[in-house]
Amino acid sequence: MSINPTSPVTGGAQTGFTAPTYTLTADQNPAVNGKQWAVTALGGTQTGVDTHSVSKPFTISVFKPANVRTLPAAGPNGVIRNIPKNTTKVIVRKGAVPATGQIPEVAILTLKMDIPAGADTFEPEEIRAAISLLIGTLNQQSAGVGDTLVTAIL
Repeated sequence: MSINPTSPVTGGAQTGFTAPTYTLTADQNPAVNGKQWAVTALGGTQTGVDTHSVSKPFTISVFKPANVRTLPAAGPNGVIRNIPKNTTKVIVRKGAVPATGQIPEVAILTLKMDIPAGADTFEPEEIRAAISLLIGTLNQQSAGVGDTLVTAIL
């Protein structure tokens, strides 16, 4: 199944937000190996949050590997050296003003997933378990991650 979020997206719990939702509109991705959506409307209570604009972007992009790498043949001793990785990324861009009277800067949040070539076919359940844990933990700890990004306290 391809990545295609259903709009609106229910956001994870965050300190000071009540039932956050994000209405997405398909957007042109900056690269041919990805998809992008812009946040065009907000739901719930998110006081002070802006939707997407040129000067304050609010987008989510997903990138698949530009060139999918396959598992190379084993050497004469039966060992495969230098196993390549296939990288998938999720990037959120959000414009934010750093101080009074300043122009917006873009915060970039990148989730990068490096999957060893061959593991996708030999042990796909291990890859699925890893992403399940990652997403579940981020969902469960969404407010804590947000608090850490704001306070730098773990």
